[in-house]
Amino acid sequence: MVSNEEAFFKELLSMYKIEAEEHLKAISSGLLKLEKTVKVMDQIPIVETIYREAHSLKGASRAVNLIDVETVCQSVETVFSALKHQQIDITPELFDVLHQSVDTVSGLIESPEKTEISDIMRKLTALEKTILSSSSKKTESTSARTGQEAEKIKQTKTISKQMEEPDQIDTAPESEPTIVASDDSTRSAMPKEFEKALVSDTIRISTSKLDSILLQTEEMLSTKLAVLQQSKDHKELLLEVATLRKGWEKQEVDFRGTAKEFESNGNETDSAMIQSQMLLINSLMLENLIVFKDFEDKLSNLSSLTDNNARSFGGMLDTLLEDMKKLLMLPFSTLLRILPKVVRDLSRDQGKDVELIVKGSTIEIDRRILEELKDPFIHILRNCIDHGIEKPDERLKNKKPKGGTISIAISQLSANQIEIIIVDDGGGIDPDKVREVVAKKGIISKSEADQLDDQEAVMLIFQSEVSTSPIITDLSGRGLGLPIVREKVENLGGSITIQTEVGEGTTFRILLPVTVAKFRGILIQVQDQYFIIPTTNVERVIRFNHEDVQLIENKESILMDGRMLALTRFQDVLELPEKKSIHPDSDSVRALVLSSADKRVAFTCDRVLSEQEVLVKNLGRQLIRVRNIAGATILGDGKVVSILNVPDLVKSAAKVVSVSTRRAKMEEEKLEKKRILVAEDSITSRTLLKNILESAGYEVQTTVDGMDAISALKSATFDLVVSDIEMPRMNGFDLVTKIRADRSTAELPVVLVTALESREDRERGIDVGANAYIVKRSFDQSNLLDVIKKLI
Repeated sequence: MVSNEEAFFKELLSMYKIEAEEHLKAISSGLLKLEKTVKVMDQIPIVETIYREAHSLKGASRAVNLIDVETVCQSVETVFSALKHQQIDITPELFDVLHQSVDTVSGLIESPEKTEISDIMRKLTALEKTILSSSSKKTESTSARTGQEAEKIKQTKTISKQMEEPDQIDTAPESEPTIVASDDSTRSAMPKEFEKALVSDTIRISTSKLDSILLQTEEMLSTKLAVLQQSKDHKELLLEVATLRKGWEKQEVDFRGTAKEFESNGNETDSAMIQSQMLLINSLMLENLIVFKDFEDKLSNLSSLTDNNARSFGGMLDTLLEDMKKLLMLPFSTLLRILPKVVRDLSRDQGKDVELIVKGSTIEIDRRILEELKDPFIHILRNCIDHGIEKPDERLKNKKPKGGTISIAISQLSANQIEIIIVDDGGGIDPDKVREVVAKKGIISKSEADQLDDQEAVMLIFQSEVSTSPIITDLSGRGLGLPIVREKVENLGGSITIQTEVGEGTTFRILLPVTVAKFRGILIQVQDQYFIIPTTNVERVIRFNHEDVQLIENKESILMDGRMLALTRFQDVLELPEKKSIHPDSDSVRALVLSSADKRVAFTCDRVLSEQEVLVKNLGRQLIRVRNIAGATILGDGKVVSILNVPDLVKSAAKVVSVSTRRAKMEEEKLEKKRILVAEDSITSRTLLKNILESAGYEVQTTVDGMDAISALKSATFDLVVSDIEMPRMNGFDLVTKIRADRSTAELPVVLVTALESREDRERGIDVGANAYIVKRSFDQSNLLDVIKKLI
């Protein structure tokens, strides 16, 4: 059982880590600023600030008994005290030691048992000895300094004094709060380093708690959509009732007219009897009309109430969601402030001089997105420094400034979209080198690579293992960093493009949503299924006639804005079974023009229904990556609908053949012989099977075992596989397993023809996915041909 003192110390340590992180960030940013400051008068306040941050961190560390942190901070404080009094010079080596000190302290706080201080203390001790030596050599010549120097010292002391006075708090008032443990018997005074946190107008709260509240709030969006749907249903029902009432009223009028006509033409006896019946019927109709009207009035009141409730609930929920979103919105500066040190360390390791310029760091974005951007930023910066920015001598040779520049500019394009521009002034990316690499790696053929324009070629650096670097370093060169960047950005619902000019530099453009949980989406219908597409990826919705479709290089296209645009069907990309269109007689076609990165594709669909708010639901760990699907959502009527992944759709569209090409191919296939692959290690059995099948009109290719068959399947297309089981290298069971595991052959029929006849072997054949199992002992060629005919 945890004692009161232990619980108190745990709480104290938690508060300390938060405060220590702020001190370390202030020290690190101060060091970077000091490193770029040349004028002595501008250096003074920076040195003073860092000195005080180190002093405060030392005191807080002592309060929680972190002796190693206190020791390092004491030495750092000594160094800055010497800098204040100009006892040592500011050098790049000095900054290296101070930055290492910050890293060491950070490690001591996070993982004290894994962090050693011997190396940094050796360096800090050497600095302290230098300071002592410098101090002992001071002579009376100090008094002989010029009036200008004396004035400078006076100004230095004045600035230091002014900076020290405002925050000097030696003792807290007696009314200051104290930390109370589990009961009043154990009460401990809060160290004064933490006193400000308790009297501040802000509080600290775990982000996990905020995430939980936001998640529950976002879940209410489904209720809002359901209420809106109910309001819509009530209005539609009210319209139907009004239509029925009007029809009933017309029937009542028609009935009275018929009754009068009959009364004037009939005899008195019949007229009296019929008139009595008609009066009764008319009375019933009037009563029904009254009931109809009463029901309509009640339904109208209910519809109005539901509509008012929907608007009221929707407004309150929108306000609550917006306020909750603000709680979890963070400025980019919370991420970007670590990047100057990253750039400094990387450029120092590479022997380069690189300056990082940041604009728009106050713009806010969902914390969940910001957390995922750390790796993409670092990967891009590594590539800029390692591949882009040249060495100082090379830059001077190319008539560039000795130091390179990387700029990050963040801007808000709309209420729902953020733009990030990252630019370096390095050597750029050579499209010819990219073409050479992708052809060499076998990603595309050399002829295909040669046909790419420069922009298309450069975009291929986002493919895995594509790198123009001649060597692999610990920083980059493996061709993995930029594919990771693209995947991360697209998983966040964003896109990334690149522009480059050889010798001038490279520009990365990233577009991101402001928040990940909720967005506007277009609801579409494809056959009998419904899908949501993020509105930000929908460039426009178009309608055109069938005759407007043109076939260019065996791919369907349409002319839009003077340019040919690739055209495909959602059902082909999503691999939906072919069904009759819900608009079979329509002359026009509906399509959405979707854009991702630098590509635009038109996708045809059956219906474009509406635009609405969408709450994203993840598919879970089991389906963490499903091609073309980004997640799911629940509509107001309770339907679960897939959210489409537009970058995936655009990539998949390039692999889909056109409708006309597919139809022509189907016609050709009817005329072509069916192709069968035979896998059999026995030359006698192999020859027999080949003769039987060729005599039946099939085109046959033979292989000697499973491995050979797999190679054949990769190089050619077959309609069916006939395989033995007992074969060297890969047996028939493993062959079927491999065929079923490959998406391109998963539906390929397989017939096992074998000497193995036990029940266990037959069951195993079925389990691995064979379509038929024929035993050689009772082999009959007509039986084999019948089975094949049924399968293909």
